[in-house]
Amino acid sequence: MNNRFFAFLASAIIATGTVYAQDWKPAGDHIRTIWADEVAPDNVHKEYPRPQMVRAEWKSLNGLWEYSITPKNVTVPEKFDGRILVPFAVESSLSGVGRTLTPDDALWYKTTFKVPSAWKGKRLMLNFEAVDWQADVIVNDVQVGRHTGGYTHFSFDITPYLKSGDNTLVVRVEDATNNDFQPRGKQVREPKGIWYTAVSGIWQSVWIEPVSKARVTDYYAVSDIKAGTVAVSVATDGLQEGDVVRVKLLDGGVGYSTENGVTGNVVAQGKTVPDGTVTLPVSDVKLWSPDSPYLYGLEISVLRGGKVIDSVHGYTAMREVSLYVKNKNTKLLGLNGQPLFQFGPLDQGWWPDGLYTAPTDEALRYDIQKTKDFGFNMIRKHIKVEPSRWFYHCDQIGMLVWQDMPCFASNNLNKWGVHNYNEGTDFPASPQAKANYYKEWSEIIAQVKKFPCIVMWVPFNEAWGQFDTKAVVDFTRVQDPTRLINMSSGGNWEPDCGDVMDNHHYPYPAMYLWEPKMATVLGEYGGIGLPIEGHLWQADRNWGYVQYKNGDEVLNEYSKFADQLILLVKQGVCGAVYTQTTDVEGEVNGLMTYDRKVIKMDEAKLREVNTKVIKSMPVK
Repeated sequence: MNNRFFAFLASAIIATGTVYAQDWKPAGDHIRTIWADEVAPDNVHKEYPRPQMVRAEWKSLNGLWEYSITPKNVTVPEKFDGRILVPFAVESSLSGVGRTLTPDDALWYKTTFKVPSAWKGKRLMLNFEAVDWQADVIVNDVQVGRHTGGYTHFSFDITPYLKSGDNTLVVRVEDATNNDFQPRGKQVREPKGIWYTAVSGIWQSVWIEPVSKARVTDYYAVSDIKAGTVAVSVATDGLQEGDVVRVKLLDGGVGYSTENGVTGNVVAQGKTVPDGTVTLPVSDVKLWSPDSPYLYGLEISVLRGGKVIDSVHGYTAMREVSLYVKNKNTKLLGLNGQPLFQFGPLDQGWWPDGLYTAPTDEALRYDIQKTKDFGFNMIRKHIKVEPSRWFYHCDQIGMLVWQDMPCFASNNLNKWGVHNYNEGTDFPASPQAKANYYKEWSEIIAQVKKFPCIVMWVPFNEAWGQFDTKAVVDFTRVQDPTRLINMSSGGNWEPDCGDVMDNHHYPYPAMYLWEPKMATVLGEYGGIGLPIEGHLWQADRNWGYVQYKNGDEVLNEYSKFADQLILLVKQGVCGAVYTQTTDVEGEVNGLMTYDRKVIKMDEAKLREVNTKVIKSMPVK
């Protein structure tokens, strides 16, 4: 009888799980990518979320959670509205919900988890890769912390609040979106034109990880290719007097992966004190570049009495970002001491099924790989910050990145100057909005600056929420003095501010302002539209800056623009950004459709055109 009972109980549990899985399906009737069919509650973003800092043991909490939307003044709901697939935003199709959150709402999540018995004696970290915008985290009825900011990861040590068996996790989210305070990029509550559907709540992975009480919490590696060294600064927590940190630099290779265990011979190693820096010599330096993206492995360990008590696996690269001085009137973008024309698409990072979240890791990598296949060597990541794995793929593939700061406002309350210095005006940001901008921008830089692919910071775009430009540029330089700073892509501009003069001009390439003291780039142009039936987000109101009827017409116009761009390159323009990687909602000016099912131009011819542009820059 007991055997029958337990068999019945097991089948009931399995059946219940199957019902929960069957409860989920994509919401709405918008177009979807091919990867949407691979998404299921038991198979959603199972890859390690932070490939730059890998530990062997971890557990994903992604999957079906309970959710509810309530007025903000309501406490934890006794009954939830339904189920949501984490980590897709509540507005998205793949969440299974497809509902809009208002500034007066609270979004609640609830799930349970068990801690593996093998982790006994370890501290347990609860990790969130990103939640938009304010998240209160409650474990077993105890609020363990709050985080604000929609683009950075955060963690809580929840060890004291755990119990045996099931542990209950509740997350409460508020997200006002476009309130001229919180950075939100292209998100708006009423999407139209160049502004897209809002993204609220959990939109990146949630996971737990056992760690030692004394542990590595972060690291940052800075290479010096002239000296042949790499300086690795290691942040730690819980170390005792006498503990030391050991750093090993490992030979890696192009496409080096941190997910297959620690591999590679030791190139150099050294020890330092907790929260210290060790400088390692690197003989026979192998440089990272788009043509040869060589990565070195890192093994960083905490030693106590000579014994390893914590260890993480990461990576870095030997590469240098600089301005290359061609002559007294021309500065160019430089990589590894040589001029390099940087050319790539404006990449919004939106998906018709997941909005901010790619349906799978393969999909996330696909856009980068296709950009490389198209002959580009750079991506301008436009007013969004991607998950760590996106930068990891760029590092492996060899893709330069210009990283924007997500704006907190548009330019509807200030003047956008596009012809000369000091022509525009500052956005009337509140002191609180300015303070929050600095907080979030510093957190974003600290999080992603360890990725070698990033070569430029872009704190503002087209005067959207722009304020105190010189102060912001100086602040950015303090956060990271190793990369170039583009004070404002497309204006407003101030003299002697930053490293890059960045013009926008649609649809054809043209420049308003040249600056011999800086590298001059065309930060946006193009926007050639081609709506393709069966691959559209909406039936009407689709637009591009110019619009054509077929791929041959688009390629012809794209090639004309490339020839015009080359004339500018001959005059000193050293970088350019074409709008854009994919269609996004009502914008049909992508190189690919929004669902990624159609590449609009002949790929081989597109690559030929782009290669010609990159090679056209005179360096003498």
